[in-house]
Amino acid sequence: MTKRTVVTMPGDGIGKPVLEEALRVLDAVGFEADYVHADIGWEFWVNEGNALPERTLKLLKEHRLGLFGAITSKPKDKAGAEISPALKDKGFVYYSPIVGLRQHFNLDLCIRPCRSFKGNPLNFIRRKGDGFEEPMVDVVIFRQNTEGLYAGVEWTDPPPNVREALGTHKKFARFADVKGDDLAVSTRIFTRQACNRIVREAFEYAKKFGYKSVTICEKPNVIRETSGMLEFEAKKVAGDFPGINLWSTNIDAQMMWLTKNPEDYGVIVAGNMFGDIVSDGFAGLVGGLGFANSANIGKDCAVFEPTHGSAPKYEKLDPPIVNPIAMVLSSCMMLDHIDETDKAKAIRDSIAKVIADGKVRSYDMMKLRGGPDAIGQGAATTTQVTDAIIANL
Repeated sequence: MTKRTVVTMPGDGIGKPVLEEALRVLDAVGFEADYVHADIGWEFWVNEGNALPERTLKLLKEHRLGLFGAITSKPKDKAGAEISPALKDKGFVYYSPIVGLRQHFNLDLCIRPCRSFKGNPLNFIRRKGDGFEEPMVDVVIFRQNTEGLYAGVEWTDPPPNVREALGTHKKFARFADVKGDDLAVSTRIFTRQACNRIVREAFEYAKKFGYKSVTICEKPNVIRETSGMLEFEAKKVAGDFPGINLWSTNIDAQMMWLTKNPEDYGVIVAGNMFGDIVSDGFAGLVGGLGFANSANIGKDCAVFEPTHGSAPKYEKLDPPIVNPIAMVLSSCMMLDHIDETDKAKAIRDSIAKVIADGKVRSYDMMKLRGGPDAIGQGAATTTQVTDAIIANL
């Protein structure tokens, strides 16, 4: 098999140590690759005015496969305040680099598995009669990655032509007299092609891995046009997949039901914002952000990342204490993507054994507060968790 080149983008905060640990696991399982470092994150915004430098885009364009750690992302005013004095008032505008990556390479499919590991003390439990039960959750969220509210088409003080266009809608009349500086507009844009693609990919995934249902999780009773288009395309696609049920839930109701009967759901499809919300909700049932892995996949490029943030307060702890499993599971998704499925399974089986054994647990699995004191209370370091995974390989 041809040796791969993987672009590694540690980013900010804990992205750096967890990516290092994932590479150790990949080496241990026998995955042979050349790793090329690429710059991304807050440091490059502050010093260069660009959190996603052009040199990084060139590397990904060449190699088409990336592992990403985490980034620090801040609101507009804080980003402007922290940029280097030499770059102030030069027209630089901060934009999330991971969103930028998704849009630049049209990584339109975001796949977020949320699966329970037996023995994880963070798994969801519910009351049953006089006792409790622990339903095993196995849900995969397909989140549309490049459109919706995250498309970035928004304004504060919209220009006259935008206001004029908005004014053609009768429901904009009550905003017509709002002063420009007091008016902010964000658009939610869906296209039929993107809706059809993500639904079809979700059904293909369900067919391949034996899931019995695909659920559209939106809000078509209120956001009629965009949610309605996704639902319409889902009904068309479902006809090509007999035996897989098509369900529909509203995002607000889904957030209640996911703690009532999470084991009933298989593959869930949603737009960008609702997909973000529901995937975090299900991640909370299977251990939280320390287990939340994801893939950003386009037609000819893919980037894999944990969904947790950079948690900069933990970056300088020595030794590091953060849970590396989300990053390691993200690397497993990369292996699956390039048909190294045996290696991916070996890693997941090893993680399952570490969790089931219960001898090596990170601070989150021990339900401790993060900080240097966690190790003294029995929590394993980041490196020790990785060591245990490698030992089981």
